[in-house]
Amino acid sequence: MKESLFIAFEGIDGSGKSTQAHLLVDRLKEEGHRVHATCEPSGGPIGSLIRNIFSGRIEADHRTIAGLFVADRLDHLLNKTNGILKKLEEGYTVVTDRYCLSSYAYQGTHMPMDWVIEANSQSTQLLKPDLHVFIDIDPEESIRRMQAGRSTSDMYENLDNLRKVRENYFLAIDKVKGGEKVVIVDGNLPVDQVAIKVWKSAAALLNNRP
Repeated sequence: MKESLFIAFEGIDGSGKSTQAHLLVDRLKEEGHRVHATCEPSGGPIGSLIRNIFSGRIEADHRTIAGLFVADRLDHLLNKTNGILKKLEEGYTVVTDRYCLSSYAYQGTHMPMDWVIEANSQSTQLLKPDLHVFIDIDPEESIRRMQAGRSTSDMYENLDNLRKVRENYFLAIDKVKGGEKVVIVDGNLPVDQVAIKVWKSAAALLNNRP
């Protein structure tokens, strides 16, 4: 198996993508890979600002939020301390919980998706994932899981919006599928079954890496 791959997990809130990202990271480490796990919004100052907006501590227009994600993603890629590009150069396989498809799907519910895609074009020119793993789940199940596991929710976590976001994910996947590898996994399955399907897709890519 080769290293230095970039794998992005995607899905609506409550899909289990974060769990699956962690499980893949653990499996990769067991297989001897050096792995850097990360997420978006990032842990940097712009990512912190986005989280404060999502939680309702700060108010911001959706266009502002979209712009903040553009800036946060560029810093996530280019940061000289722990940026994704630096980690790839150091020989790490990087696994991220969310990347550009999330912006297309979520911000694309409030403004034209093509605008969001263009706004993020600097990031996609710098780096596209070797593999997008989209964990697909019914929005109703997403709401059920979040209500069972959380006491609070953010601004996007309501049924109508999640339905729109899920539809947008499929529109976004259709837009990128010609030049990028996307695997869709049924997130309604038990966690261990989802993990097996994710691993098969990742392992196939790793084994076939030139």
